[in-house]
Amino acid sequence: MSRRHWANLTTASALAIMLGCAGSLAQTSTSEAPATEAARSAEALPEPTPSEPPVTAAAAPDHEIVTGTVSSSSRPRDPASVDATAPVEIGTEPVTLDIPAIEMPSADPALVPPVRSPEPVPAAAPPAPVQAMPTEAAPEKPMQASVTVAPAIQGPLRAVEPVVPAPDMPKVVVEVEPGLAFAADIAARAGEAVAVRRLGERERAEIVAAYQANQNKPFWIDAKGWTAAGKRIVAQLEHAADDGLRPTDYALPVFELSDRTKLAEADIRLSGLAVLYARDARGGRLDPRKLSKLITPKLDVPSAGEVLATLAGAGDAGAALAAYNPPHEQYRRLKAKLAELREHLDDTPLVRIPAGPALKVGMRDERVPLVRARLGLGPSDDAVFDRSTALALADFQKKAGLPANGILSERTVAALGRPATAQGEEDVIAQMERWRWLPKDLGTDHIMVNVPEMRVRVIRSGKVVHEARAIIGKPESATPIFSNRMDHVIVNPSWYVPPSILKKEFLPGLAADPDYAARRGYVVTRTKGGGISVRQPPGERNALGWIKFMFPNEHAVYLHDTPNRRLFGADRRAFSHGCVRVDNPFALADQLLGPEWTSARLKSLIGKGERRINLPQPLAIHLVYNTMVVDADGKITRFDDVYGFHRLVRQALEQQG
Repeated sequence: MSRRHWANLTTASALAIMLGCAGSLAQTSTSEAPATEAARSAEALPEPTPSEPPVTAAAAPDHEIVTGTVSSSSRPRDPASVDATAPVEIGTEPVTLDIPAIEMPSADPALVPPVRSPEPVPAAAPPAPVQAMPTEAAPEKPMQASVTVAPAIQGPLRAVEPVVPAPDMPKVVVEVEPGLAFAADIAARAGEAVAVRRLGERERAEIVAAYQANQNKPFWIDAKGWTAAGKRIVAQLEHAADDGLRPTDYALPVFELSDRTKLAEADIRLSGLAVLYARDARGGRLDPRKLSKLITPKLDVPSAGEVLATLAGAGDAGAALAAYNPPHEQYRRLKAKLAELREHLDDTPLVRIPAGPALKVGMRDERVPLVRARLGLGPSDDAVFDRSTALALADFQKKAGLPANGILSERTVAALGRPATAQGEEDVIAQMERWRWLPKDLGTDHIMVNVPEMRVRVIRSGKVVHEARAIIGKPESATPIFSNRMDHVIVNPSWYVPPSILKKEFLPGLAADPDYAARRGYVVTRTKGGGISVRQPPGERNALGWIKFMFPNEHAVYLHDTPNRRLFGADRRAFSHGCVRVDNPFALADQLLGPEWTSARLKSLIGKGERRINLPQPLAIHLVYNTMVVDADGKITRFDDVYGFHRLVRQALEQQG
């Protein structure tokens, strides 16, 4: 038997004796010591393992009392020879058990706090005594010894500090997406901040939508003020006057860097100003159709969303904004001329001319010396409005965009009251404005008809390859201003009388003379609606001549030949009903139809019936109204404001300011 089994057996026997003698402990004091020793020995015994069930003493009957002591022996008896059912011999001396101390596992160094200063380690407390439970508590369960180990460290609980230092952890940086700090302020202030004068509700709504699509982040500012893109836009707006635009229309917002709300408002307002500038640069300042029903260009005004997308994605937002101005060479020359005018101070003496009746040649008035002084003429003691004064006044009126009739009218007196430099600036700016009405791309090859100049030009790759004199519409039947594409020509055309001419001329003539149309070579046809159609067949007397150049338009006008070629010799050639008559039209056709259709071949078709010939490629055609043209040397050539369109533009711009 192993030493451990022997100890368990001995301990169980001692416990049985002690329990059996519990009733006689009060009478016999000599048995107290052995019982106490047994209890102490039981305390040191290890708890039985699950594989070795503990030995228990059978409960003795109440009338049976076992007395005596366990006999000692220097050598333990062989456990195999011991009868477990036989009574245990009781000796006279107490039994001392040699039980080894319980070995505890060493503490984990990582869990032991470092010793900061030498401190005495308290001794382990002695094991607590095992108290035997009375037999009545659990008579049917085996009794087990309970061993309590005192902790090695006494005192208050301290934080455990690892001996091994913690590894360096990477820093976690949470970055807020740029601009989100302004999102709430932009969302709250967008509707009010975008209220820029002359910016329509549609454009304002598009700007707000652009911010919403951008998570209400700013486009042009950050916590430090304007971004690089914002600064370039600001710089372009500050130089709006260089392009003939009004700087006061683009007044920049003022803000403090410490005021986030103002920063957000400034960003929104700059977007609105940039959109307004871009639209103005592309011709959105005026509505040409409101000036005249005959001015019908197709404006290429960008939307607000398009402008913001272009500027936000541009490498140079300022250059992208400036690019909305016309790229044409003539526009750049006008811009240079405007800068030149502003550099030179006007030395013309300003003379206040009182109001009065209109003056014509031969009339006498006390204001005549003042008029002569204003026009830079020599002094005169005579107050007669002579021919030299009228000619000088007519030249002034022409430059001022007024009817050059040499009459001192109320409007002429008002114009004389402004400096000549100011007059020149207004004229240049009005002409620059009309260039904004043209497409940004005129076409590598195109036709240009300058109505006030009364000339037609064919331009290929930027060079004029053909030009000819033209006859334009009379002031009461003005030639319209627009752009389109020419796609075919017709040889031996018929002329269908336009409704306006039919109403004014033919109907009254037919009412007075039923043969009015027939005697002039016209064919009258009844239409299904009950009206009439008047057509002039092809021929030598046809109003369109032998050839016409067609391009679709709402005004039903085109370029064509004319039987009255002598009219091209006149300086002022405003004789038509609105169409443009071209001198030497077959030379023009030769330029447009290509080498296959020479002038000789086209002329061979004359008198052989109406024939349509398509252009090899449709060609852009622009009917423009340029009263001022600047040549390569910077010299200005002026043309009469035949229909007053220049004056209308200048006045509209002045009223807008």
